[in-house]
Amino acid sequence: MKLRQRSLVFAFFLLLIAYSTAWTADPPCNRYPPAKQSRCAEIWKELNDQDAPIIAQFGLDQQKRREEGRIDARQHLAENMAFIKHVTQKRLERLRARMEQE
Repeated sequence: MKLRQRSLVFAFFLLLIAYSTAWTADPPCNRYPPAKQSRCAEIWKELNDQDAPIIAQFGLDQQKRREEGRIDARQHLAENMAFIKHVTQKRLERLRARMEQE
């Protein structure tokens, strides 16, 4: 059972990395004029870096809850996806606010 749990954690982190990489590779900056897109990409990277510890802590907390038997695999995945969506939405809002100030 431990191997399965570790595999799920590993899969979560791979998913998280893939998700973050996708946003980093193609940040939501194409809506801005070309002159502002590079600054937008810099801000987006800063915001990703700021959120990394929060995301990592969430993953650790999830794993602990999973090991304690308080959540099952389905709940684990559902909560992870909801958390990633929520954090990304907040990051997009912060990006928009920062770009408005630029």
